[in-house]
Amino acid sequence: MTTLAEEVARTFGSPAVMIDLDQVERNIARLQAACDAAGLSNRPHIKTHKSPILARMQQEAGARGLTCQTLGEAEVMAEAGLSDILISYNLVGPHKRARLARFLERWPLTVSADHPAVVAGLGEAAASARHPLDVVVECDTGRGRAGVATAAEAVALARMIADTPGLRFAGLLLYPPEDAMAETQAFLDTVRAGLAEQGLEARIVSTGGTPNLANLGAIKGVTEHRAGTCIFNDRMMLACGAATLADCALDVVATVVSRATPERGILDAGSKTLTSDPGGGLDGYGLIREVPQARIHRFAEEHGFLDLSACPEALPVGTVVRVVPNHVCVVVNMVDRLVTTRGGRITGEIPVAARGLTG
Repeated sequence: MTTLAEEVARTFGSPAVMIDLDQVERNIARLQAACDAAGLSNRPHIKTHKSPILARMQQEAGARGLTCQTLGEAEVMAEAGLSDILISYNLVGPHKRARLARFLERWPLTVSADHPAVVAGLGEAAASARHPLDVVVECDTGRGRAGVATAAEAVALARMIADTPGLRFAGLLLYPPEDAMAETQAFLDTVRAGLAEQGLEARIVSTGGTPNLANLGAIKGVTEHRAGTCIFNDRMMLACGAATLADCALDVVATVVSRATPERGILDAGSKTLTSDPGGGLDGYGLIREVPQARIHRFAEEHGFLDLSACPEALPVGTVVRVVPNHVCVVVNMVDRLVTTRGGRITGEIPVAARGLTG
């Protein structure tokens, strides 16, 4: 009997990226229910799937708006008729300012900023477009990535935004570490008190991350949450306890193309398909559903090196397998389409419309 993965490989070739729409819908519903239960708006992050079709499914299930990481992603979503878009990344430089101005001439937008130079550039774009721009201040509460480092800086930047013609202070953007709820609460309380002294109010207080779904409602004053990976899930989400294998809705369909020795094999999915992202120290570069004890331990561009020492009789040449990737967001950005399935049958394909739009 032919398996679904074999049918995908026969129809679309191998490697291919396959999604189970039934599981996708369950994942969308689970995220929406979690946000509803916590009294928060759901603003899913589309950087995981990069598809207006899937974004519309999220909004039809109750999502308030969308989060994009790049201006290119936002352009694709807006062109598709999706609205209430937040870009959670600094937009810097003359090229981005010009594109942002053109965007504002057609659609409203909320963007983030964590530095006076960024705010100044956003003001130039808004003035050029002659349309207002909502801006949230990104705050670092311990992750050590982007964001202002102190509450005083957050208040000062909010004041600058409010005083810049064409800009409107909209609130705060947070991406708290999963174990820093108390620290984040203290930071937020201090910022909100400082804003009140300035006569300002954070209409939006946005938190993020699929692993932080376990912390929904833990920080008082939050209004919305941004989660992306949970629409598909991956090995990182398995490792942190945010998902089970049954929750993983995306697989890379790959074929064993070489068995030079009993303990070594080669998949036709290498770094250009599964990515070399180690997923925060995971063992290997993907979980093979059919034979979990097989390890994808090394990559060339088109070669996935299999360590079969724990299962030397498994996976002869020609075997088609399903691989749960370490980091699904990167995998999606490497392909033009997602093969769709329902009830164990192929239903079609979805274009990855915002693929490669890194700017």
